[in-house]
Amino acid sequence: MSTALDSWRPGAARSAIESFVAAVTTGPNAVPVDERIAVFDNDGTLWTEKPMPTQLHFIVEQWARMARDDASLAGQQPYKAALTGDLSWLGHAVEKHYAGDDSDLHLMIGAIVASTANESVEDYQEAVERFYAEAHHPTLGRPYSDAVYRPMVELLRYLEEHGFSCYIVSGGDRDFMRPMTVGNYGIPSERVIGSALGLAYDADTNEIRYGTSFDFMDDGPIKPVRIWSRIGRRPLLAVGNSNGDLPMLGYVMKHPVSLSLLVHHDDDSGRGDAPYDSGAETALAEADERGLVVVSVKDDWANVFPEAVGS
Repeated sequence: MSTALDSWRPGAARSAIESFVAAVTTGPNAVPVDERIAVFDNDGTLWTEKPMPTQLHFIVEQWARMARDDASLAGQQPYKAALTGDLSWLGHAVEKHYAGDDSDLHLMIGAIVASTANESVEDYQEAVERFYAEAHHPTLGRPYSDAVYRPMVELLRYLEEHGFSCYIVSGGDRDFMRPMTVGNYGIPSERVIGSALGLAYDADTNEIRYGTSFDFMDDGPIKPVRIWSRIGRRPLLAVGNSNGDLPMLGYVMKHPVSLSLLVHHDDDSGRGDAPYDSGAETALAEADERGLVVVSVKDDWANVFPEAVGS
């Protein structure tokens, strides 16, 4: 794939990116290379998140197996939704989180913790790698490696070509993302910042295992905190797509030379995800006031997904 922004149509968004990169990389006011940091949300920003985030697809399969093995779980959420294939309940739980209601999200987190308790991190990684090798997006029918947004991968390469170090900063599980970030985005695992389950060292087996608690949710105001704790610098560029990304986008905008992009899923042409604003209403309403550059999937992207579809 070319490092040029081939899938970006001429317009305000592309011009903002090119002007920003030129400003921070050339001339007497160029920013030193070690300060050129860019951060990207993952779900809905780098790849598709509808009808549910990819991790939920993986987790749903685990919950369904647990419910089949234990009949007492079959009538409880989220196991009931997983067993019956009720994707709407799972999707609404995420949307309720973005709207400030975490009641269903807490049920999901509890079930996530239960599904991994005492599992070694290596065993979990192997299970995730198998999922990525076999699973297809539930509505697009593509392998998940072909459900990445081509313009965003081009943007990653474009920034790297100009001396940027790119990080993923997502509400998704760090350990679920790590097995696919190199192949999908060219981003190594040490540059993946995400939510995390609690970990403990098992001295008897010399293994790191998941515990019975959730460590932190990397969303909203936690994103800037995790950026600082992991990177130790205020990034110059950030890209997100939801209300939960606003603190990260605002944190970056405080830098004297910065650019924050908000991906708007407004494309009704059938080229990719169905259009949606849910979970991004506040971000879209406040974009102009906050100085965010809105990226229209419909108008700014000439292509949405990679041309080659795997089997």
